[in-house]
Amino acid sequence: MIRTYKYRIYGNKTTVSNAFMWLDLCSRLYNTAIKQREMAYSSNKKVLFLNDQSKELPLLKQEFPEYREVNSQTLQDVLWRVDTTFNRFFKDIKSSIIRHYPRYKKVGRYDSFTLKQYGWKLLENNLYITNIGRFKLKLSRELKGTIRDIVISRNRANQWFVNFRCSIESNKQLEQTGKEIGIDVGLNMLCVDSMGKKMKNQKYLINSCKVLKLRHRRLNRRKYASYNWGKARVLLAKAYNKVNSQRNDYLHKVSRYYINEYDSISIEHLMINNLIKNNRLSKGIFDVSWGKFFELLSYKAEEAGRKVIRVNPMNTSINCCECGKRVEKTLAVRVHSCPYCGLVMDRDENAARNILRVGQTLQPLTCAVTQSVG
Repeated sequence: MIRTYKYRIYGNKTTVSNAFMWLDLCSRLYNTAIKQREMAYSSNKKVLFLNDQSKELPLLKQEFPEYREVNSQTLQDVLWRVDTTFNRFFKDIKSSIIRHYPRYKKVGRYDSFTLKQYGWKLLENNLYITNIGRFKLKLSRELKGTIRDIVISRNRANQWFVNFRCSIESNKQLEQTGKEIGIDVGLNMLCVDSMGKKMKNQKYLINSCKVLKLRHRRLNRRKYASYNWGKARVLLAKAYNKVNSQRNDYLHKVSRYYINEYDSISIEHLMINNLIKNNRLSKGIFDVSWGKFFELLSYKAEEAGRKVIRVNPMNTSINCCECGKRVEKTLAVRVHSCPYCGLVMDRDENAARNILRVGQTLQPLTCAVTQSVG
């Protein structure tokens, strides 16, 4: 299986300048490849493929000597990205899926390049890239497996990262615990499980609104594309990156807890894209990030040999988990009180128990580690 290890890297002015130059050249090649395909098709209805454009790279280096400084496999990867984008676009058209036509990359919007078998070397905490220079990195976790390729990337805050894609043997199968759990997600709490355990919604975005507003205001006061505008843009990007990092860290910890403790996890099959159309709830849904939480649960379960079962959430908050009777309640009512059997408990815990019950009925039908049931 393929595992990616991501590390923050640091370089001096010369190294960073060379890396920016590579990104700029890759961006120009990307846009040129798209334009070439358009012109070939409009002039003589000829469709260009990856091999056709790859054969022209030696000619490109002759006409534009600056491309000789860029790794050959990096340039081939740029053309591969163009080819993949077009293939996906035409495939979705045949499947009646609406997708935008491949777009040109604006200045500063091409953010990564790939190096494969050669052109780089890793020595202890130093990454050497030919014609770029040396990056320092902190190996916060041990690299395992065989490195297939590396991807150098930067974010909107001009922070640089390296991703090592490694081939490793899947040996993370956890011992069976014999326990099952149902999880109900929400906005007041990230989730409440069928055992009554509540995971708090940290609300990182909402709590950072004051800082974000100030930095948005500072950016809007600057003249567009000026030096001070660039500094304000980076500060704003760093604030958003901090929110995103905090959220991802918390979601990783919560998902890891459930994967370690339970063999089978039943979750809701939510149509999140429809839910965010509600203007009153959309900000809270983006902040709590249910989709990211479900994604982390799914891929970690696959590695660990666990089961994640998605169930239809219809009536899970309304039906009583004890007697099965329907107890109508609005979203404002946070306590489930059944007039038929006398059960009184938190409405989210009641929903989680119903989700677990439905997941247990579906469990014999699961033929893979993860199954979606709409």
